[in-house]
Amino acid sequence: MVSKDQTIGAVICLVCVLVAVFYVVSLFFPAWLGALGIDFEFDTFWLIAIPVLIAFVAILAIGAWIGWTMATTPPPKPIEEITTEMEEKKEETKTEEPTAEEKKAEKKK
Repeated sequence: MVSKDQTIGAVICLVCVLVAVFYVVSLFFPAWLGALGIDFEFDTFWLIAIPVLIAFVAILAIGAWIGWTMATTPPPKPIEEITTEMEEKKEETKTEEPTAEEKKAEKKK
């Protein structure tokens, strides 16, 4: 049985393949649109310019998102603080846990 995610993925894949085929055919053979009965002036400049514009804006949006994330994220603790906290935790667990000798003494009682 096919899950909902797999169906959505298959539809996305099919749409992308169809758009890619339409794009390549329109780029290299723009006259085929006239054969289909689509009568309009078709300029291949826009066929190239629009996807380039979309890709450029998408890359800038990703860069802006990375910059915003870096600007709003607080800096991490210095490594010295982290190591001292870890050492303190180790010392606390050592003092709280009874030693092997203390355990033997308790068993004898």
